[in-house]
Amino acid sequence: MKKKEMILRAATVLFAEKGYRDTSMAEVAQASGVAQGTIFYHYDTKEKLFLSILRDFKESVIQEFDRHVRDRNYPSGMVMAEDMVDFYLSLSGAMEHQFLLLHRHDAYELARSNDECRDQLEAIYNCLVDMFETAVRRGQQDGSVGNGSARKTAMILFTMVDGLVRFNTYRLYSASALVPDLIDSCRKVLQP
Repeated sequence: MKKKEMILRAATVLFAEKGYRDTSMAEVAQASGVAQGTIFYHYDTKEKLFLSILRDFKESVIQEFDRHVRDRNYPSGMVMAEDMVDFYLSLSGAMEHQFLLLHRHDAYELARSNDECRDQLEAIYNCLVDMFETAVRRGQQDGSVGNGSARKTAMILFTMVDGLVRFNTYRLYSASALVPDLIDSCRKVLQP
């Protein structure tokens, strides 16, 4: 693994677990096994390192979504929407640190003063909501999903699923116990 990748991985874990503000570059250097100067060579500042993590997260979401749907032939948009719920839950488990980072308050504090951070967070959420919107639009075309604003419907689905992910992320409640109820609620929201 290249040093740049080692730095990104270590920083992602530390920022997710300790927060952006409470993580020092010295800790990132120690966790990644590289010199602090190497980190500054690749990422001039802690802020730029954080932004790189957000960009990488967005790209990973896009790649995983494309890989997931590439060879699937959904019989309807409703079925695709149900699959997007499962996919999102799987993705949040596979990318646990990135989702924890996304759910931390300090990322949004940084976004208040850093437009690029705000843009990256918005881009990540747009990618996530787009997955659901793709299914909603398909369902509206084939009649398996009701009419209305596809984007707003996708945002409602996203918030339902992401809320369950947050429960799981913070170990407040086991997400798996509510998945069948979540999918049933999504069906009700999408009914034509």
